Amino acid sequence: MYQTQRPSRSEFVTIRTLQYHVRRWGDASASPTGASLVLAHGWMDVGASYQFVVDALSEAFFQGRQIIAPDWRGFGLTAAPTPADHYHFADYLADLDQLLDHYAPSQAVDLVGHSMGGNIAMLYAGVRPQRIRRLVNLEGFGMPASQPSQAAARYAQWMDDLRRLERGEITLKGYDSADGVARRLMKTNPRLSPDKAQWLAQHWARPDAQGQWHILGDAAHKIVSAQLYRVDETLAIHSAIAAPTLAVQASDDSMGQWWKGRYTLAEFHERLKVVPDCRTAVVQDAGHMLHHDQPQAVAALIEHFLWDKKH
Repeated sequence: MYQTQRPSRSEFVTIRTLQYHVRRWGDASASPTGASLVLAHGWMDVGASYQFVVDALSEAFFQGRQIIAPDWRGFGLTAAPTPADHYHFADYLADLDQLLDHYAPSQAVDLVGHSMGGNIAMLYAGVRPQRIRRLVNLEGFGMPASQPSQAAARYAQWMDDLRRLERGEITLKGYDSADGVARRLMKTNPRLSPDKAQWLAQHWARPDAQGQWHILGDAAHKIVSAQLYRVDETLAIHSAIAAPTLAVQASDDSMGQWWKGRYTLAEFHERLKVVPDCRTAVVQDAGHMLHHDQPQAVAALIEHFLWDKKH
């Protein structure tokens, strides 16, 4: 199994109505830049997912720096709200806002987000621009543009999904062992090595009393959002981002695989033009889980960008 170089501390903090679980590395004292580093995970992932990147950071960068990675509500060890049959995206912004109040009450932070976490990070940086010193978005592309004419069908789908969840038709698959979880992770991401998959499985899932392993994620996350994705609203928020921003994508075209031409990398790059200070980078030989595939390259990009003396 993968051997961590920099073990994290696991802690819980009261955020709104929840006991939020947070992975914490490093020193709580001021970092060389005066900024804590906050790592936001993606959908059906956990904060521990950043372990490989944290291990790959240089000692000079790591020393004296507080690094935190929360488990979003209903993921990892942060329990779902009770009762909960769906999730509102805006809650992630409010949760992050209060997490920063707790961990970095008087300073702007460096914020890194992957996938869903990248979308959260971009929105939060536009809503609270004074709270973010620098921003790194790892494959957080947003969604295809929607049309108002789609709203009625979307609300109907949402209501139908709620009933399907109640009937037990929307679930997360169980596994007979941690090895089964690891095999699932490697099937989803063929670049993931067995040692990393075994390590991630211990954090991504837990066994029940009968020894069946279950993903640490609430099935209600699979409920479609009742609201359409509004590109004009998103771009207006992104245009308010004050922090220097780095948008990182993998060499594999995740969007081509997901959207089949409905939303492309070219369109994503066009949207990035509204961000006042934004540059881009590509991680070679990597897919959507680029922080697992090439943690050294991702760590180097983050480190160089956060230490760039030009800003």
